[in-house]
Amino acid sequence: MNQHQQPVNGDRATINTRQAHYSLALLTVIFTLNYLDRNLFSIVLQSIKVDLHLTDTQLGLVGGMAFVMFYAIMGIPIAWLADRYNRRNIIAIGLAFWSLMTACTGLAMNLWQLALTRFLMGAGEAAGVSPAISMLADLYDKARRPLAISIMTCGSTLGMFLAYLLGGFIDEHYGWRTVFFIGGVPGILVALFFYQTVREPLRGAAESGSVATGVSTFMETLRFLIRSRTYVIVLIGGCMMAVHIFASMVWGPAFMIRVHELPSGTMGTYMGLARGPTGLLGMILGGVAVMRLGDRDERWRIWLPAGVCLLTVPAELVFLFSDTLWLALTGLACASFFTSMYMGPIYAILLSVSRVRMRAMATATFVVLGNLVGQVLGPLVVGYLNDLMQAEFGAGAIRYSLLVGPLCAILAGLIIGSAATTLAADTRRAVEA
Repeated sequence: MNQHQQPVNGDRATINTRQAHYSLALLTVIFTLNYLDRNLFSIVLQSIKVDLHLTDTQLGLVGGMAFVMFYAIMGIPIAWLADRYNRRNIIAIGLAFWSLMTACTGLAMNLWQLALTRFLMGAGEAAGVSPAISMLADLYDKARRPLAISIMTCGSTLGMFLAYLLGGFIDEHYGWRTVFFIGGVPGILVALFFYQTVREPLRGAAESGSVATGVSTFMETLRFLIRSRTYVIVLIGGCMMAVHIFASMVWGPAFMIRVHELPSGTMGTYMGLARGPTGLLGMILGGVAVMRLGDRDERWRIWLPAGVCLLTVPAELVFLFSDTLWLALTGLACASFFTSMYMGPIYAILLSVSRVRMRAMATATFVVLGNLVGQVLGPLVVGYLNDLMQAEFGAGAIRYSLLVGPLCAILAGLIIGSAATTLAADTRRAVEA
């Protein structure tokens, strides 16, 4: 650790509860915009394909790799800055930039322009997750942290819900370019409001005892995280789950259009209603359940996210292979519920096994690697398999291509569950001064 590191006593009294809740509310809005903007592409994917004459493989590359490359390139440097400087400012700048790039996506006239705006959007969105979760760790103590993170990550479900509901309608009636124009404007306004009204929290203020809050070098941070068995196991499992999440996120709308022959507006409404309410419920219940069960047995902090990964699989299979629309949507709703329960607890684990000034880096490494593996492999593999099996299965090829997701969810549940034996020791290691 850095020789200037000094242990300090965290004092819960220093936390202004009202300010903490207000910051959480705005961070939830920002998280919503994050997922709204990134999901608009999948909603209008079919329209872009027709208008720009692209293949599914090209769309898989743009939908996954083009976004995630700059997301990955910028994620770690931004997290390094967030562990050292004002996180509020970093989030505000990132939000304004990615919102501008969302609007610019509507101007793309070919594959390369589309890829460029996705590259730059990914660079901005890299500022939207790890600094925010690091802020929450200083606003809420260990007991309340999973619920706070779950509330913020409700924004992912809200964002997808709004993307499906509004994106499909706007695409059908006004065109896919208008979807991106309208999607980008709110973020610029919210960025200014967030910068003006939210205060940067004191590092370590939510900790109950003496903790180390000194700054570590990049290599010190990396070595600390690599030596945490829990962190490494959860990181590998999280990458597997990310393949499932992003494959479904990018190709789910195209699946409904191709297999169930829905117009984009109807597809957006149905998928939004199926994923939105159950996703929100799953987020909140995941946070509440892990908070209560974790007090009884620390291992529930691992068992719960591992279990819901496995429960996602049968629900996803119902979604993919039901010929009846209402049954497919029921499967989608259940899959959304279980996937959403996974989010808050998994981020809370990352915070519990990392030091105070390593939290943004710990989160960013998880998010960046998860996005690299998930957003590159998920959409690309499904797109490639679609093209490969098109001649034999026609529009139904996407059913079999999307089986990549459930397979990875099984691997994720088994891998993450194995960390239950190391969590307690790695949590103690993180708070040692």
